[in-house]
Amino acid sequence: MLERAGIPAVSICTDAFSASARAMARVLGFPGFEYVAVPHPIASRTEKEIAEMVHAAMPEITRILGVTEHRRDDS
Repeated sequence: MLERAGIPAVSICTDAFSASARAMARVLGFPGFEYVAVPHPIASRTEKEIAEMVHAAMPEITRILGVTEHRRDDS
């Protein structure tokens, strides 16, 4: 709903829920809504694995948001 308020947003879901994400976007009036799908599952992953997934997804997230570059904070 942030997009309707003019606030850029990115939805992130696991690939197991891609069909649901497309259906929800269509039902809510955003048939071409872009989202980022990350590998399923999430719950069993380590903190390091999650950080790697986030890093891998950042180019797609920033593309959707219209950001031209992102900085990785390794601290």
